[in-house]
Amino acid sequence: MSAPASLPGDDVAIRLSGLTKTYGRGSTAVPALRGVDMTVRRGEVIGLVGPSGSGKSTLLKCLGAVIEPTDGRIELAGETIFDGARGGWRIADLRALRRDRIGFIFQAPYLIPFLDVVDNVALLPMLAGVPDAQARSRARELIAALDVGHRSGVRVSQLSGGEQQRVAIARSLINRPPVILADEPTAPLDSTRALAVMRILGEMAQRYGAAIVVVTHDEKIIPTFRRLYRIRDGRTEEEAGEGRPLDADPAPAAIG
Repeated sequence: MSAPASLPGDDVAIRLSGLTKTYGRGSTAVPALRGVDMTVRRGEVIGLVGPSGSGKSTLLKCLGAVIEPTDGRIELAGETIFDGARGGWRIADLRALRRDRIGFIFQAPYLIPFLDVVDNVALLPMLAGVPDAQARSRARELIAALDVGHRSGVRVSQLSGGEQQRVAIARSLINRPPVILADEPTAPLDSTRALAVMRILGEMAQRYGAAIVVVTHDEKIIPTFRRLYRIRDGRTEEEAGEGRPLDADPAPAAIG
């Protein structure tokens, strides 16, 4: 099913049109994506769900400029970054694209254990040429917003799992990317902590105007999405989600 065409253009952070990906060639060719359409607004958190092998990981890697699609178009914040009809990638430096315009959150935090919280978050803008003091100031702002400011000088190896997760979310936001891709961010968590993560993602999406795509199998969080894309055999269908209020959960929302 095609994504809705009625969304205002300046409100769209992600637009995928007819995206395909085929692995291999000839008799060994395996189509993983068969014409994916998707639109995600700024400030919106959407779910991408489907069985194993349906194409979720391939779609996330294409959207994150980790692998090259076979055909179709990807637009981020109104700019076409991939167009199969025009030869592929329209961005010369894909590393800079991933660093500056796409945030990644994984199931594991993948933090640098010998750095403290601030430097783990500040490292990306530092690598992009932002002065160290400015990068650390921006990192402290995010860390405080995520309620781990009191741990800013601590090495991440000394943090709890929930605290590490908050630091990973801060790192994904540090360059203020228009797009954040979260791959099974709640898989190892119980219901209380999983819903707390979703609450944080929703708050951060609204605060920073990011579009967040959450790939998940987690039945605990699926009812929280207002919109879902369900992928089957490499094709997507848009669905209205329940949009269950996160503050309706009676358990305390602590992930520390």
